[in-house]
Amino acid sequence: MSYTIINNTEAGRFEVDLNGKPAYENYSISGNVITFIGNYVPPEHRGKGIAAEMAKHGFEYAKANNLKVVILCPYILDYSRKHSEYKSLLA
Repeated sequence: MSYTIINNTEAGRFEVDLNGKPAYENYSISGNVITFIGNYVPPEHRGKGIAAEMAKHGFEYAKANNLKVVILCPYILDYSRKHSEYKSLLA
């Protein structure tokens, strides 16, 4: 399943609206570095690939904007270990 992910720059997070309940990946940008801080998916929506879609979106955003990536979020760290195509983005 594909999800519409928006970049809420004011809140510093990538978001998915799940019928009024948000899933999100918090980030901060400083200079040319994006730091993935943490994510949240409502319990009833877990296991559907939403966090993975947000992780991919975040890495693709970093790639498109020539940003290096710092990871504080355990989920994103695990995702990065499984997707070596993003290794070159790591700071």
